[in-house]
Formats: sequence, structure tokens, C-alpha cells
Amino acid sequence: MRYSIPTFALVALFANSAIAHTTLQYFINDDTGADGAQTCIRSPPNNNPVQDVTSADMACNVGGTTAAAEKCAVTAGSTVKLEWHHTNREQGAADADDPIAESHKGPILAYMSAVDDAATATGVTDLDWFKIQEDGLSGGVWAVDTFYQEKTGVWPVTIPANIPDGDYLLRGEIIALHSASSYPGAQFYMGCVQITVSGGTGGSPSPVVKFPGAYKSTDPGVTVNIYGDISEYTIPGPAVYGSSSSKKLAKKWVA
Repeated sequence: MRYSIPTFALVALFANSAIAHTTLQYFINDDTGADGAQTCIRSPPNNNPVQDVTSADMACNVGGTTAAAEKCAVTAGSTVKLEWHHTNREQGAADADDPIAESHKGPILAYMSAVDDAATATGVTDLDWFKIQEDGLSGGVWAVDTFYQEKTGVWPVTIPANIPDGDYLLRGEIIALHSASSYPGAQFYMGCVQITVSGGTGGSPSPVVKFPGAYKSTDPGVTVNIYGDISEYTIPGPAVYGSSSSKKLAKKWVA
């Protein structure tokens, strides 16, 4: 799927960053050789963010109730890659705002939810989502800082080994906090991938949350001034499945 940039009504303060948005465009599984399997991604109509945390679009973005054509096979415990772009992969190297504008600092997260059939599941707001990965702020470096510097648009996600086999929706999310000092200001970019997991050892993933519902406008990770003296940032949502507490670190990944 390729996206063209629509015409945006720009406000003066963010005239240089309003079009520097992003979308999840590729799902890459090195184990199966699937590179750019867009047929299992529920693609939104454009790269605009969601800003209302009470919106049904918080689950899988605009149009997220419409299933994609296929499901992608994934092995539990393996690492897959979500690839994001401002416009598209081909223009990435020449696009200063690819995969997202450098100013759009914030965390990067991933969730999963079990479904009976990922290719037909439409009730995304009723699903129980558990967080599998998150990267936020560490030593003054945001997850988006590292993501931007890599310039590939790729963010690796490790699928937990201790989950039941079956179909899931994998939800990737980037939260841009450059205008989050008041609400609504934070920009939420998310995309859902339809996957079938095999090789899991079983388990009962928890804690679980709903989208909308997982985030509140008053959460310190949603409404926050990142331009002040900020040394620690609380990532919104539940703890990562299998962890004792919510992680705030930004990691260095290899594309």
C-alpha cells in the first residue's frame, strides 16, 4: 500500500511539523522471508494521528474494523519488524521527515490481543489487549530519537513465547509528544497486523486493557511538557506482560 500526502490545514505553531506524520506500512518476518507483507496490515486511509483517547480509532486507527486480506504466520518467541514511513519506503531516503519527524519525540509500544480469526475480527474496541513491548525515555534519549536516527522505519518487536497458539492482532504504536503540554495534544499513530502464532508455550497474558479506555487525558504519559526539566517519563497503559513494573527505557535496536 502506498500513501499520498493529503492537503493539511496547518496551524501557525506547527506549520513545519503538521505533515510529518507516519503510518505502519510493512510487516517483516525474517523467519518466513515475508518482507513487506502489507496484505495482513489494516491500513488507515491517511497518515493523520488520532488525538482523542476516547475514540474507537484508538484500537486500530481509522478504518481499523475493516479486516485485511490475509494473515501472517509468526513463531512465538521470534522477533518481527514493523516498518513505518512518513510517505513510503521508496521516498524515505530523500524525506527529512521519514519515518517520522525528528521533532515528534515520544515512546514506541506494542500490544497484542487474541481473536478467533484475525481476518474477520471487527469488534476491536471489545478486545482485551496486553502490552508486549515499550520503549520510552532514557538518559534524555527518546525511543523516537533512536528510531529516527536509524532512518529505516523499522522497529523490531519480540512476540512472547509464553502465549497460546492462535490468531492475534498485533498493535504497533508511536506516541508523539511535541505538542502534548495540553490535551488534546499528544498524537497517537497505531496500526494493527493480523497474525497467526504457532509454537507458543501457553499462558494467560495480563494485565489486559481496552482501546479506548487504556489511556486517559490526565495520564502523565499523555499530557506532558517534554520541553521542561524532564528526566523520567511514565509510559501510558499497563505493565508489559511478564514484567514486574512498567519499563521507561529507550533501547538501541538493530534493523
